[in-house]
Amino acid sequence: NPVDWFEWGAEALDKAKNEDKPILLSIGYSSCHWCHVMAHQSFENEEIAQLMNQYFVCIKLDREERPDIDQVYMEAVQAMQQNGGWPLNVFLTVDQKPFFGGTYFPPAKWAQLLVQIAKAFKEKRTEIEGSANEIKNHLAVSNLERFKNQPSDSVISRSMLDKMFEVLTSRFDFTFGGIDKAPKFIMPSIWLFLARYHQITKDKKALQMLHLTLQKIAAGGIYDQLGGGFARYSVDGKWFAPHFEKMLYDNAQLISVYSEAYALTKDERYKRIVFETTDWLEKEMTTQEGGFYSSLDADTEGEEGKFYAWTYEELNKLLGKDSDTVCAYYGVTPEGNWEHGKNILKRESTIDLVPKINDLNKNLLAERNKRSKPGLDDKILAGWNAMTIQGLVDAYKAFGNNHFLTLAENAMSFIETHLIYENKIYRSFKGTRSGTTGFLDDYAFLVQAYISLYQVTFNEKYIHRADHWIKITMSEFFDAQEGYFHFNSNLAEQLIARKKEIFDNVIPSSNAVMARNLLHVSRVLDKPEWQELSHKMLNRLAELIQTEPIYMCHWAVVATEVAHGLNEVVIMGKNADQMRSELQKHYLPFSLVMGSASNSQLPLLTGKENEKETIYVCYQKACKLPVHSVTEAIAQLS
Repeated sequence: NPVDWFEWGAEALDKAKNEDKPILLSIGYSSCHWCHVMAHQSFENEEIAQLMNQYFVCIKLDREERPDIDQVYMEAVQAMQQNGGWPLNVFLTVDQKPFFGGTYFPPAKWAQLLVQIAKAFKEKRTEIEGSANEIKNHLAVSNLERFKNQPSDSVISRSMLDKMFEVLTSRFDFTFGGIDKAPKFIMPSIWLFLARYHQITKDKKALQMLHLTLQKIAAGGIYDQLGGGFARYSVDGKWFAPHFEKMLYDNAQLISVYSEAYALTKDERYKRIVFETTDWLEKEMTTQEGGFYSSLDADTEGEEGKFYAWTYEELNKLLGKDSDTVCAYYGVTPEGNWEHGKNILKRESTIDLVPKINDLNKNLLAERNKRSKPGLDDKILAGWNAMTIQGLVDAYKAFGNNHFLTLAENAMSFIETHLIYENKIYRSFKGTRSGTTGFLDDYAFLVQAYISLYQVTFNEKYIHRADHWIKITMSEFFDAQEGYFHFNSNLAEQLIARKKEIFDNVIPSSNAVMARNLLHVSRVLDKPEWQELSHKMLNRLAELIQTEPIYMCHWAVVATEVAHGLNEVVIMGKNADQMRSELQKHYLPFSLVMGSASNSQLPLLTGKENEKETIYVCYQKACKLPVHSVTEAIAQLS
């Protein structure tokens, strides 16, 4: 388009200073529907582009490549009492301090705003600089300071878990599942917490809430009933009408959630969701070398949902006498159940797929694949790929299908080949490695993936690599004064504020993931100092986790592991891997599994018998009598 866009970098920032022009920073991402709308309406408009080029230095930023910059300016806009979201359009002084911002603007309003901002910058510079300094000072205060943490001697307890559950219950939608509001985001960590809370307490309501949510999501339009995979969120409270973009990070986590739900309940519907979603992931989102792409657009040929929606006439023509069966099953009406006479497929029946529907779905999918496909964002992000490895490992544990493990190890190989260089993790790859080094989430999710891969392969290179990257993360990201990790490395570009990611959203906060990593590796490698740090991180946030478990939901998952305690399960003997596979099909969220077919130097494995297949169940550095079958080990764990 005719806007003279710059990347974020020295060229643009120096140009703003040299020409004394304000910076217009427009932040979005490839699959963002309203980003495309504003680009089409305003940025492709010659007259509006002329205003932008005349008065501003215009910078276009992909929030997924530079989440550090997005974090800073999103918080700034929210501090201005504006709604956050994307596209995020922020006006900055020449030294990068924000003074005004918002999200989507219609073209006429946007053109008017450009002129007003340019005039104000020229005529009211002192006031603008004063306002920008106030916002910069606000950004300098960390969330840890802002929310007044509890003293570090607080202790996570069972009663705290009960309080978290009470808050979640009070905000739960007992009709459609999920949190009781619209739009609805899936928030995977909440359901991982509920599964663990049920495992600890046997509370039937927790299991009911988990079942209701997962079944309603899987039946709704937010799930692609033909092709598998989940959209980012539904605009309504019934999981019916999604914004149709499919993000890798949602699907990675939901493979984990549905796999764990299957391990807990053995409900075949959950198994189907995992296999369908992984099949979609492999067909649509995987490179030949095993990396995973970032997302699919909501739009096709400029129309949202065009690829996924159907008219009644289309189905009738394609399926003939079988169309009535499909229409009844998926809630399709002649006038359309959505907009413009279109229908979104959603399962009306509580009965899972019957063979006839399954066959008809194949016909529908084949026809749909003839359509123009949504745009693909083919950049490959380190952290999101590591999250996907975690999902595939969880599927492998639940179902024992080696293909899940193959996909996971291929993805790890891709990361190690293309996104790790000279002892640094890099953020993204698109034909070549980006120049942007990784952020805390990239490091945290990679460590998590290594820990998980070790536990399903007993390949000790994985746990040693987890140990290595934790040491790097401690060196380059840790703030000893506050006791948490910065989002940016010490070695990275320094912005006007340096943030720490504390709150969970759809993606867990990187500090919560690191707290869990430290806890797990401390037990496998016997590093009590890391367990102590993990507990301190958790305990200082205990009050906030209790009162806001929705936005501290991954912290809540860590809290269940601390309150309940973790078992160390050691499997020794030449058939250790076979016993591991059998054991891990059980739902064991509070067990770290280690083992070897031969001798090992890992602390908990040293000196353990390996002539005969033996399982040692240990808890808080005390082991029960060794047993020689999975059945006996499960009894000890119970």
